[in-house]
Amino acid sequence: MQQIAEWLEKLGLGQYALRFAENGIDVGVLPELTDEDFDRLGVLLGHRRKMLRAIADLNQAELIAASVSPHDAERRHLTVMFCDLVGSTALSARLDPEDMWEVIRAYRAACVRVIATYDGVVARFIGDGILAYFGYPRAHEDDAERAVRAGLDVIAAIGKLEIRADEGVAVRIAIASGLVVVGDLVSGAVSEEQALVGDAPNIAARLQSLAEPGVVVVAASTRRLLGNLFTLRNLGRREVKGISEPIAVWAVEGEPASESRFEAVRTARLIGFVGRKAEIEFALSRQQLAWQGQGQAVLISGEAGIGKSRIVAMLSDSLAPETYRRVRYQCSPYHTNSALHPFVAQLERAAGIRSEDAPERKLDKLEAMLALGTQQVAAVTPLIAALLSIPTGDRYLPLGLSPAQQRRQTFAALLDQLEGLARQQPVLVVCEDMHWADATSLELLDLAVDRIRGLPILMLMTFRPEFEPPWAGLGNVSLLRLDRLDRQDTRALIEQVTVGRLLPGEMMTQIIERTDGVPLFVEELTKMVMESGLLVENAGRYRLDNPLPPLAIPATLQDSLMARLDRLAPVKEVAQIGAAIGREFSYALLRSVAGRDDLTLAAALAQLEEAELLLRRGTPPDASYSFKHALVQEAAYESLLKSRRQLLHKQIGDVLRAKFAEIAEIEPEVVAYHFTEAGLGETALAWWRKAGQQALKRSAYCEAIAHLARRSPSPMNFPTSRVG
Repeated sequence: MQQIAEWLEKLGLGQYALRFAENGIDVGVLPELTDEDFDRLGVLLGHRRKMLRAIADLNQAELIAASVSPHDAERRHLTVMFCDLVGSTALSARLDPEDMWEVIRAYRAACVRVIATYDGVVARFIGDGILAYFGYPRAHEDDAERAVRAGLDVIAAIGKLEIRADEGVAVRIAIASGLVVVGDLVSGAVSEEQALVGDAPNIAARLQSLAEPGVVVVAASTRRLLGNLFTLRNLGRREVKGISEPIAVWAVEGEPASESRFEAVRTARLIGFVGRKAEIEFALSRQQLAWQGQGQAVLISGEAGIGKSRIVAMLSDSLAPETYRRVRYQCSPYHTNSALHPFVAQLERAAGIRSEDAPERKLDKLEAMLALGTQQVAAVTPLIAALLSIPTGDRYLPLGLSPAQQRRQTFAALLDQLEGLARQQPVLVVCEDMHWADATSLELLDLAVDRIRGLPILMLMTFRPEFEPPWAGLGNVSLLRLDRLDRQDTRALIEQVTVGRLLPGEMMTQIIERTDGVPLFVEELTKMVMESGLLVENAGRYRLDNPLPPLAIPATLQDSLMARLDRLAPVKEVAQIGAAIGREFSYALLRSVAGRDDLTLAAALAQLEEAELLLRRGTPPDASYSFKHALVQEAAYESLLKSRRQLLHKQIGDVLRAKFAEIAEIEPEVVAYHFTEAGLGETALAWWRKAGQQALKRSAYCEAIAHLARRSPSPMNFPTSRVG
């Protein structure tokens, strides 16, 4: 249903996404919709005409791709949620069957509605239990957080249900994360869509019995992914039926009032900053201009994990706290259609307003906060109270404004408040994750960027490359693009994580090569290595007790990496085939293995290139491609079932020796590798011998020994060659 939601958003009709989802309408069904269908959906006439024009513009390829609903089975890292209706057996004994039916219907409808809001999928109804996935068929970088937020909202929604039963109903929810195989299972004439095999669903189903009514509990696998996004109470290690070892469990008690997602997620000590000296100096030069009364906006652009929020944190830390005031607006992926959400959240934090406060208490806090920036508190408070949905009662007269007037005056009040603060001392305004900003917030920020000229205000705005800031090019606006770290800086960052202890050279090399200079990747892979038990500390350095195995992708990065691939679901298979070939591959080899025509393959590769997953050299059919990130390649490869990997490696080996015989003769180790991964031992052995003999002729004795010693698969040791 994500495709239909995105399609509606592009049309500016996102308000219909939930109705379409509730009625099972996807992109493939669109051409079949009739006027009667639109009537049932409650689509306004003008909106209906707009949709019909857009449907007519959909090309046949898009419709065919969208209508292929069954997904091949995949290996995925998922977060799984299990909901259970408390005391349903006893309730059914007390209620008339029709009343109980109404309870179950309302309960399920509420759960489905909330789960869909966070892009989760209800996979199965099991009596009064509900199994939901977060991360399939489309992954998000924050699936664990989405699951917990959905769980809290489900509990709130169930608590508000109005049912004919005299007594209220409650749910308990458990959440676990982990590696699973997911896809459609077919056995004879019986099929099960989106079946799941793995520990995560079993753990979630078992843990829900430990939760109190109205409580969300999470397993350790999910706890590790949440950082400080929520307030959690440790319930200790619990014995669970069917699980051999006790399981660590936490109860979710709510979310702390953290200003920044970066600060909430990065729970460990702040790693020292490396490789950004020039960028920090540039930002400080803009700060100095701003403090002199020449308001500045610095746009900080870069891919996820590159260090945008770290730049902001370092700049904030470099300034004496008493010399400036900080105002932070945090955009949210869950509120991209919630008007002025970053401003609402900031105002509530600044005023210390809590949800449990009485309206009068909220007004008191709001007035005290507004008084810091304006002397017109009585005039401004009703506007801001309306924005925050705080009833004013008899304290203030009704506004009596048209929507357009109220919007205009609210904008003016917010800008006046910011200017009032700046008249007292310099202000650092931080706008994080602008790629998630709602349209109304962007409109207000347009006015703010112009308003800060002549004021001691520095605005730092962070965003990913897909966001196109409308302010670029203005006189008081600067763009700061963050690139990856070089090898020297990457090594320095690793040493920061290990607190100066030296890693074995082989391990250091593997981390540097696989993280591609992305600071987040470097930190997470290094921390995973230190927690893996592979290392033994000795005299201020680490050593390996056993041979170094291939390093797995950290769980903290799994969702983020798969999200990049899932955004391109129709062409993801091309990326997976390329990943099986290697970090680099030629167009010619990919075409022979994939069996696609030139037009289809070129279009797929162009999409992957545009999404910055692949880099291209040359022009098809003479082009070669490489994955921009080694870990993205691994994520694409690891999502394939082992049986599918083996089949692909056999195809690659067959194509190499049949159609690229000259290169196979020059690089027999590449052919040998693919046949080894295909499980064809005898065939692979012959090619390993050929590779060893060739190395001996070149007096490359180490390589010869390595080739001649090869007998079994070595996962993720992808070869490098002119064709792969």
